[in-house]
Amino acid sequence: MKIGQKAPEIHLYSTNLEITSLKKFLGEKVVLAFYPGAFTSVCQKEMCTLRDNLSKFEKLNAQIIGISVDGPFANKAFAEQNHIRFPILCDFERKAAESYEVLDRNFFNIKEYSVAKRSVFILDKEGVITYKWVSNDPAVEPDYEEIEKKLAELG
Repeated sequence: MKIGQKAPEIHLYSTNLEITSLKKFLGEKVVLAFYPGAFTSVCQKEMCTLRDNLSKFEKLNAQIIGISVDGPFANKAFAEQNHIRFPILCDFERKAAESYEVLDRNFFNIKEYSVAKRSVFILDKEGVITYKWVSNDPAVEPDYEEIEKKLAELG
């Protein structure tokens, strides 16, 4: 995926077992935050940091969406335990991670176990990718101030 490209459409289950697509968010700036797995320390820190800064993102008219390969039940428990108020979507078939080119195959050398690389995509109101950050190290968090700056630049 490249900056300036239309973001691939996704259809993923929410924690409420509803299919959610990106079309639902057209007209808003969107921050897609892929994370490797619920209930892991760095993922929890990342999602909680986004949660704690939600008012800043809302002032920038941006919708945060978390995406992991966990199922809806694990993601719901994760969201509830951490008081996450933004959508967490379940990519258990790994289709979104594949289409955004962030699928980490054989994670930690576990054969056939794939997760999403920790990554952030910012989409403009038309669904075009305006920012992309992908980490090959699951312990590295995104630069939250840079995300805010990029959202502010979109107006």
